[in-house]
Parts: sequence; C-alpha cells; structure tokens
Amino acid sequence: MPQWLSYPEVSELLQIPLRDVRNLVRGNFLLAVRRGPNNALAVHRLQFTDKSGKWEILRPLRGTLTALRDAGFDSEEAMRWLLEENDVLGTTPLQALRENNIHAVRREITGLIF
Repeated sequence: MPQWLSYPEVSELLQIPLRDVRNLVRGNFLLAVRRGPNNALAVHRLQFTDKSGKWEILRPLRGTLTALRDAGFDSEEAMRWLLEENDVLGTTPLQALRENNIHAVRREITGLIF
C-alpha cells in the first residue's frame, strides 16, 4: 500500500462511497493534506489498521485530531506533528496511537497548548 492515499483509494480501502471519505475528513475522523504534483488531498496510510482482513480508521484518531485542532494546529501542522519522531513517546505520535498509547499522545498535545 502506498504511503499516501487519494480519496478514491481510501474509498476502495474502506469499501465506502467517495462522499463518505469526504465526510470522514470533514468530521475530523481522518486527516487529509495536499500532496503531489496535482496538490490533491491525500490521507496517510498509517491512519488505518487492518482488523481481521478489514481496514478501519484508527479509533483514537478522531479525539487526537480534535485535540490538535483545539491546540491551534491546521491540517499540515497536525500531520507533520503526527509523523515526526517524538522523544518523549520514543516514536511518532501516529505510531504511538497505533500501539494504543493514546493517553501519552494526548498528554503531549496538552503540553503543546501551554
């Protein structure tokens, strides 16, 4: 699977209509940023997890994205923060979420607010 997925690729991966992908981004369930030569919106693949052969959005992602927005992050800043190595977490925040270290990630976000 490529690192960055287009909306149609996300639609296919999750087996949902394209309009639902747009609604997931609008509803803060997924984070999309502009990438590539066409400057098209793309979704990073690490926002998904394979549950018994069925792809799903990481459950703690929505609350994390809401916390980042509350901290004043725009989409580009939030994606950069999620993908950057974090010394306290010992990994990237997105990988920490994948490993179920939700509280540690949210604590780091709280520290960004002050």
